[in-house]
Amino acid sequence: MAKYSQHTIESAPDGSKPILQAINGKLGFVPNLMATMAEAPVMVESYMTMMGIFDTTDLTPTEREIILMTNNRLNGCTYCMAAHTTVAKMAGVDDGAVAALRSGTPIDDPKLEALRSFAEIINETRGWASEEQVDALIAAGYTKQTVLEVIAGTALKVLSNYTTHIVQPPVDAAFQPAAWAPDMAAE
Repeated sequence: MAKYSQHTIESAPDGSKPILQAINGKLGFVPNLMATMAEAPVMVESYMTMMGIFDTTDLTPTEREIILMTNNRLNGCTYCMAAHTTVAKMAGVDDGAVAALRSGTPIDDPKLEALRSFAEIINETRGWASEEQVDALIAAGYTKQTVLEVIAGTALKVLSNYTTHIVQPPVDAAFQPAAWAPDMAAE
């Protein structure tokens, strides 16, 4: 299989350099996933743009992480699960919810569990949720807008999860304490 490297701002293609500079300015480093995505400027730009847009939803940080981490787990993305576990904890997501998301078990809060379950349905059915499944999310206190935001979050994770499957970036030191493997979902 082709080997991918993590680009630096200096080694990145010209179209990726300003994006990596912005990431470095915001985070203080360029995560290996984005450094690898930089091989294709359209990929790193798409991912960063979608991530910025997803942050503008009406969903809380906890709700956004529920969607993202559910997709990470279902897609078996070890890199993204470690990164988003770190992000979730920094955003103040409840430790019990983070543990449930990492293991694929129900979240104690019924409304948040309805969101987790619906994100799982969207991923596993490739968007073919039944009318009853959509209605259940809305009955739990969400909206028609939320249904579409779950799809947007799922699309965001397709970009990163599928990329990691191909390019296999090493998990950054900042995310190592939250390392995850698919077999941890059974715990």
